[in-house]
Amino acid sequence: MGINGKYSIGILLTFVLLAAAMLYAFPAVTLITGIRGITGTNFLITRFIIWGIFFIVLLYSFFIEKESFLLKKEIRYSLVFYLKSVVCLYFICSIGGALLNIIIHLLVQEKISGKLFELTPIFKSNYFLLIFTCFTAGAVEELLMRGYIQSRIEKIYNNSAVGIIFSAVLFGILHSTYGTIGQVVIPFFIGVVFAVFYKIYSNIKILIICHFMIDFISLVAMNFMDIKHLSLF
Repeated sequence: MGINGKYSIGILLTFVLLAAAMLYAFPAVTLITGIRGITGTNFLITRFIIWGIFFIVLLYSFFIEKESFLLKKEIRYSLVFYLKSVVCLYFICSIGGALLNIIIHLLVQEKISGKLFELTPIFKSNYFLLIFTCFTAGAVEELLMRGYIQSRIEKIYNNSAVGIIFSAVLFGILHSTYGTIGQVVIPFFIGVVFAVFYKIYSNIKILIICHFMIDFISLVAMNFMDIKHLSLF
């Protein structure tokens, strides 16, 4: 099998594992622990499952593809560039996401995701779970969606636009389990923004930091300001 075939299998493996985790992690954890419903313990275990998927893909890249996990070499930047980039990306994603959310609500009068309502209480006063959840989403999703999938699609098709769009589409689809149009469209928009940044600047760490910030601020807002529709994780 050629390297492009191995890349294709790796992309499919990554998406299938992530989709399976989004759909079946909670039922599986409930079956194992016997604890029903969405609890802090069950949710924490599902985050470890997400990390397990990352390590499976990491091993696949090393032993099957025999390639570096990140095909794009990380470019180093100054601290000032990091700060400017994170702030700019955060406001682009937040403002763009808010506008899209308003448009969606005006067009279809969409209700807030019921799954987010169920998740919100488990973060009350559980700052470790909140931070670990945001770090898991930021690190694993960016490493897999941008660092792994985007770069390999670009290699397969020799087209950066295909890598950007395809990775953003997959990112949006994975969030469809939250049950609303907004939880697909807004992640797709953020996925495009992040993918374009990664293509131009080749730095995954900035995206991880910004993704963490978006989720962290969203969860804090959900807990303390009763805003329940901005979470990306």
